[in-house]
Order: sequence, then structure tokens, then C-alpha cells
Amino acid sequence: MTHPGHSGAAAGRRPLALVYHGPASLPGCPEAVAALLSAGPWNLDVRYTGPNEALPLSAEILTEAALYAQPGGGTLASAYRRLRRRRREIRDFVRDGGRYLGFCLGGYLAGATPGFGLLPGDTDQYISSPGATVHDDSDTLVTVNWGGRPRTVFFQDGPFFVLDEHADATVLATYDNGTPAALVTPFGRGRVAVTGPHPEATTDWYTDHGLPVHDTLDLAMDLVESVMEE
Repeated sequence: MTHPGHSGAAAGRRPLALVYHGPASLPGCPEAVAALLSAGPWNLDVRYTGPNEALPLSAEILTEAALYAQPGGGTLASAYRRLRRRRREIRDFVRDGGRYLGFCLGGYLAGATPGFGLLPGDTDQYISSPGATVHDDSDTLVTVNWGGRPRTVFFQDGPFFVLDEHADATVLATYDNGTPAALVTPFGRGRVAVTGPHPEATTDWYTDHGLPVHDTLDLAMDLVESVMEE
């Protein structure tokens, strides 16, 4: 799949997908996203980027990429302190035709207070929203309506998305209280797809916390497909 303005999608080369791997993530989160992108039908060249990786997160490296993925991690405040110097580069990358994919913390970081400002609105904690079915930041399960079907997904204090009136966004999933749990939206010539829950979660995420395993890889694939569309 080609994206205008990004040489990583040049003819004869697989599109480069960058997955953040570093202190603004947690062990297992980048690996799950990388496995998802590698397993899908998009023929991506999946590489890690970050302060200790062969490919540093920079404007030069992003210019080579078709997609940048921000996985789950710790707290928004801490992560943004580590990534705020890359805000302009990430915004320019998406505006020029790149794709941004955010999971949980990566969804928060797509927002504005603080964040990269990639959404037609902002983010907030689902656990603090009226009618939320989860009330603390423990690793647990949450029910969402994804594509018209109720699904149970791994969840750890993920965001819901606060959309401006008349926002140009497609809501892919909602929580039980009706707030957006996953969406896709244009940004400049690029696209942004974000999710509060973790459809990319692997089996060990569930078993490590004594939770029943739910296979939600199809939802994660749907999210990626939504951002990779032209």
C-alpha cells in the first residue's frame, strides 16, 4: 500500500511500519503491536523505533515510514514528557499522508491535553465517565460494541474519545455507556486510528492476570485496516 509523500512505500519496497519501543511503553505492549502488524495482510516491514533502537524516532526516519504505531504503556503524563519533543514530527508525518495507530496510551497520546493533537477532540479516562462498567485501573475486561456486536476485550485504564461537534470521524466501537472506544479519523492527508481497550492483547496478557482468554485479533485487524485504507 502506498502513501503519498513517504518513500518507505516506494515501488519495490515493503511499506515501513514503525512501532515505538522505549521508556514510554511497557514490556509486552510494543511486541503485541509488532506481532499484529507482521501477521496481517498488509506486507509491512515492521521495525521498532525509540531512543535505544537502531531507528530513532525522528523526522528523517518518519519520512521513510507509512505507519507509526504507539502501543500501550504507563501514565499519560510520564509518556508525554518523554515524547513531547517529537510532537511536531509526528503531526507533520500524519498530515503529509502517514498513518498513526494508537492503543490505550497511544490513544491518549493522540489527544490534546496533553498529546499530539491528532484527533477532532480529545480523550478522557473511561473509568471516570458516567455509567462506566470499570471503576479502577486494574487489568481487567471490558465489554464494547464493535461493528454492531458485543465483544469482551482486555482493558487497563484506557481512554474514551471526546469528539467535537460535527467531527469527521468514524466510530468503530463504543463502551457500554455509549462513549467512543475506538475510531478512525483523517488528519491532513493522513489517517489516525485509536482504541481505548487492547484488541491486540495476546493470550498471556489474560492468563497473567487470571482472566478468561478472549480472542480479539479480528478487532485489532479491523482497526489496522481502517487506518490503512486510502
